[in-house]
Amino acid sequence: MKTVIHWFRRDLRVRDNVALTEACRKAAQVIPVFIFEDAFHSGPDVGAARLAFLLQSVEALRKNLAVLGYSLVVRRGKSEVLLPQLCKECAAQAVFANKRYEPYAQHRDERIHASLLSAGFGFELFKDAVAWEESEILNQQGKPYTVFTPYSKAWKMRPIPAPKPALPPFHGPFPRLESHAMPADTESVGHSLRQSLPPSGERAASELLRRFMDGPVYQYGKRRDFPALAGTSGFSPHLRAGTLGVRTILCALAKARMQADAEGRAGCDVFLNELIWREFYLQVLYHFPHVTKGAFRPQYDLLKWSSNRDHFDAWCNGVTGYPIVDAAMRCLNATGTMHNRLRMITAMFLTKDLMLNWQWGERYFMKQLVDGDMAANNGGWQWSAGTGTDAAPYFRIFNPSSQSEKFDPKGDFIREWIPELSSAPMEMIHAPWETPVLLAKFKYPQPIVAHDIQREKCLEMFKAVK
Repeated sequence: MKTVIHWFRRDLRVRDNVALTEACRKAAQVIPVFIFEDAFHSGPDVGAARLAFLLQSVEALRKNLAVLGYSLVVRRGKSEVLLPQLCKECAAQAVFANKRYEPYAQHRDERIHASLLSAGFGFELFKDAVAWEESEILNQQGKPYTVFTPYSKAWKMRPIPAPKPALPPFHGPFPRLESHAMPADTESVGHSLRQSLPPSGERAASELLRRFMDGPVYQYGKRRDFPALAGTSGFSPHLRAGTLGVRTILCALAKARMQADAEGRAGCDVFLNELIWREFYLQVLYHFPHVTKGAFRPQYDLLKWSSNRDHFDAWCNGVTGYPIVDAAMRCLNATGTMHNRLRMITAMFLTKDLMLNWQWGERYFMKQLVDGDMAANNGGWQWSAGTGTDAAPYFRIFNPSSQSEKFDPKGDFIREWIPELSSAPMEMIHAPWETPVLLAKFKYPQPIVAHDIQREKCLEMFKAVK
């Protein structure tokens, strides 16, 4: 082919990009395109933090492409209308893109394929966001796995795919194509940003990868559950935006593991499991799209959830009276990020203590998280709620106080995010209601529910439908 359009979506990088590599291999000229589609970038579940991170990452991509001699063509509108128009403008024979796995994105790709085909242009999709996609790892009956452990064992039996080469420089004259300006800020598309953001773009992601593999990965198994420690990778926003390729991470992880001692290898293995969880939930989403509208196990759609909006508002705003829950929610609201252990604690508190529908929390997280990903977010919420793929999940109920004592033992994270308790003594930091005199002094709220009572109510609620 003479000319191919590479349509950037959730792959905002010039290294280790499968569709981009294939476009360079099959065509004499590659036209990089990004389409800002209002329906997908300003929908009800798109929050300002994720949108801002996307906008910054696209700008970083534009600069990286310019260094290599390419101009990023930006258009705004419907992809199925704009892509055939762009093919005509630059005399392209086809559009190359990397696959998306969310049901809404799959339906959109079907429309785009029909639109391009009817106009006489090709549309090729490539596996990029995962090492192994929806139907590459199946059980002995040829069906998708619904339990993580056997899936992860099958995943680990396969060789790690190598990263793709970086986009080579382009030295010829680049066609002059109209390029629209990206939205200047999130407010121009209806989102008011109130959160701070982590550094965005491919270079920031590469530096994050280098630093993590230089040492922290070896302690990952021991430090990852403690929110006051810098024990996690921070890769999730970059995986969501595609500023970091999964093959690049896996290759760096394998190299780090080879250089490690026994303890370091154990840390690497725990981190690998987290990457596999991501692919597990993606294949669940693909094979069982009903999870976007209800429980993985349909009988749990019959649960009689509470409808207490005051409880939900208290949870959202971090004023439940449980310090670890409140600190986590205030952190989320301020930064667009939440530590994975805290995601489990807050999700379980919403569903098991407040007995509110997990879908309320799922949607709130998607609006707040800079790394909000449909598959991982849905999978995590259903795991915590007890409605998901886990073999025997519903009776798993975290005690927020004991979780706090175990994973924030000195209360460092709590003190950072709850200024009312910043000078509170150790004896009250995890369960302040047990010292009512001090509780009044520090002006921190009473618990909105009693955990022990709610635990029994929750068990009865699940037993009623099981």
